[in-house]
Amino acid sequence: MNQNEKLKINPSTIEKILLIRLRRIGDVIMTTPAITALREYFPDAWISYVVEEPYRELVENNPHLNEIIVIPPNQTVKSSLCCIRQIRKKHFDAAIDFHGGPRASLMTFLSGARLKIGYKIKHKPFIYDIKLPRRPQKGHFHSVESHLNLVKALGVPVNTSPPLCLPDAKKEEIQKISSFLSENGLNDSSFIVMHIGAGNSFRHWGTDNLVRLINLICKNQGIKIILVGTQEDKKFEEAIMQQTEQPPLSAVGKLNLLELKELISRSSLFFGPDSGPMHIAASTSTPIVAYFGPTLPANFSPWQANAILIEKNLDCRPCKQRQCIHKDFRCLSQISPEEVYNKVKELGIWGQSPNT
Repeated sequence: MNQNEKLKINPSTIEKILLIRLRRIGDVIMTTPAITALREYFPDAWISYVVEEPYRELVENNPHLNEIIVIPPNQTVKSSLCCIRQIRKKHFDAAIDFHGGPRASLMTFLSGARLKIGYKIKHKPFIYDIKLPRRPQKGHFHSVESHLNLVKALGVPVNTSPPLCLPDAKKEEIQKISSFLSENGLNDSSFIVMHIGAGNSFRHWGTDNLVRLINLICKNQGIKIILVGTQEDKKFEEAIMQQTEQPPLSAVGKLNLLELKELISRSSLFFGPDSGPMHIAASTSTPIVAYFGPTLPANFSPWQANAILIEKNLDCRPCKQRQCIHKDFRCLSQISPEEVYNKVKELGIWGQSPNT
């Protein structure tokens, strides 16, 4: 069977493409190489992207997209049906479900698209015309590669994997970051951005470890640390501020996603867990030191980034992040602040080493 027969439609007739990835930060970011590949092969196609608030910022000004369809995170049945009706009116030729969750798969199924592509999902074999595994039989797919495989199923040749593509901050957002740095006497590349959240407790390294790492780093003259995170991370911010020998600066809960990108892009280093901000950092040229607990870099490493990754090779990894079978979160607890500090030193972002 040739490729066109598999597709059920001739690729040359595809004029409208629907893409669906509702959330979250890293997951949306890792679809952007696939968007680039699609645009290169279909330069004149109308490409729409369905996403939830607040993740629209990550794709809203993507030059390869024609339309962003934004839906609320807690959509009612009535508003869902309204959205689906609007999608059906556009008469899409192809729909690609990068997400695979219940709402995304239902939206794909009811989209009216002539060709539907998605992942092999239990109990949903009827939804997609072309179904691909998220994971190979042996080894791993990086999430970016997994999304690119869906695009390849549409007949798109991907000879070179594209980089991440995030929009730049707006003028007022750039000015906000410039003012913040100026008010605190900082120049570009004279500070480290440290993400103190993690999204869930299974990926959180702990405030004690963060405090010890900050104390080690701050013994180096001229290096400042700026904490970042969401409003939910304020409790970690407070503990860190109270316990560190030299309290760092904080932008926790103060930045939108593109302001965070702008801040990271001006820093000498980003440090944090496998998380959305790590993937934002990967869209910049800033070096990254990241730690991985229950997840694997083979699936979620910062794409095409200058990164040092810290992990422990344990038989229990990866896990579903619902319970720790050892009860001690050893995938994280075995990573010491001293080990992280030594990895940071490898990047040579300061000239003087502390007496440790």
